[in-house]
Amino acid sequence: MTRILYLHGFASSPASSKARYFRDHLENAGARVDVPDLAAGDFEHLTITGQLAVIDEVAAGDAVSLIGSSLGGYLAALYAARHPEVRRLVLLAPAFAFARLWSASLGAEQVEEWRRTGSIEVFHYGENRNCRLGYQLLADAGRYEDYPDFSQPALIFHGIDDDAVPVSSSREFSAGHPNAALEVLDSDHQLLNALDYMAPRIARFLIES
Repeated sequence: MTRILYLHGFASSPASSKARYFRDHLENAGARVDVPDLAAGDFEHLTITGQLAVIDEVAAGDAVSLIGSSLGGYLAALYAARHPEVRRLVLLAPAFAFARLWSASLGAEQVEEWRRTGSIEVFHYGENRNCRLGYQLLADAGRYEDYPDFSQPALIFHGIDDDAVPVSSSREFSAGHPNAALEVLDSDHQLLNALDYMAPRIARFLIES
């Protein structure tokens, strides 16, 4: 049976509508789908390194395929670049260059304030409330490459109207990686209006016949 890990986005959870949609669709198509809590119950101390450790623990050395949304897409790419046993990837508006993206969106003054105070308040969509987030996320993210150089086959879907992660980042990545096929959709960062379009394509791509 094909085994798939779905990696949710930043400040999201395994209970997100997108995670539940893809888990149901892919399980109905015959796959086993796991959706780990990438924060492992400790959002305040979130890091890229810690999230990769969660993926590694859940994958347990199996030949898994990965679906990642936004930050989950960047994590999927990082993990695949370090784990050749990963079979295939689907990246949904992947947050490539995460550290640079965040620094640019916050601005130098707010980044410095975050560093000085040690934490900021961000809205957590999974919990529907503001939560504290430590500066270690940005500091740790700076250790990782902007564009992970994985060689496995990949599909990338990105909305043309994405105002959170520029579609140019996926275009830049796919231009240098012939193993990754990019499809730009008439959608935004969430891609919610494209779920029914993407789901059968993703199932055909990931699930072994």
